[in-house]
Amino acid sequence: MKLRNWLILAAVVLLTVLPLWLAAPPAIGPDGIPGEAFGGADNKAQEAISEIAPGYRPWFSPLIEPASGEIASLLFALQAALGAGFIGYWLGASVTRERLHREMNEKAAGPEAAPPASNLSGKNTAHAD
Repeated sequence: MKLRNWLILAAVVLLTVLPLWLAAPPAIGPDGIPGEAFGGADNKAQEAISEIAPGYRPWFSPLIEPASGEIASLLFALQAALGAGFIGYWLGASVTRERLHREMNEKAAGPEAAPPASNLSGKNTAHAD
């Protein structure tokens, strides 16, 4: 690998690791339990709702409750990966479909409609018919 590639790789690693290393530890909450460094917004929303309307009861309950926070994170990551894969597949298929459509139109138009091929050798390769 070239030096430039190694520098880019080192920059990516540093940009990934340094924020995790330099981040301040979470503050201790009023209940004496330290907060989560990377907690989601779900708990904060539940706390806000319980402060605003203490008697609120949810309309729905989850069909399946994950056994732990790690499993919930895994399911969320799996959902994100499947969504990204679907979007990537759709974009790739769309671009390929458009390219094939364009190539078929160029072939149907005939060789006179196609742009001349690049001739890097400098020789005249045109033949008179």
